Amino acid sequence: MKINEFQQLIEKIYFDRDSSRGLEGTHMWFCEEVGELTRALRRGQQEELEGEFADVIAWLSTLASMSGIDLQEAAMKKYARGCPRCESTPCACA
Repeated sequence: MKINEFQQLIEKIYFDRDSSRGLEGTHMWFCEEVGELTRALRRGQQEELEGEFADVIAWLSTLASMSGIDLQEAAMKKYARGCPRCESTPCACA
């Protein structure tokens, strides 16, 4: 599944609910999920990581949709040439 396909799937599942909550409220849920991912990383909870990473990308996708941003397009614009600063892959920045 490509990033834009995933974003469209999340829109179908959650867009109406998330839109009614608003950008600020939805962002708070996103931050909570990032916190859960942080906890799992710090505690070395390998079995929890897959679900937490999935939750973070789902909430990020819905925030992008609510903001009118295509995540795949945005990522390609910024990173297609490698590092946005030095344009190398891998990054050669000091």
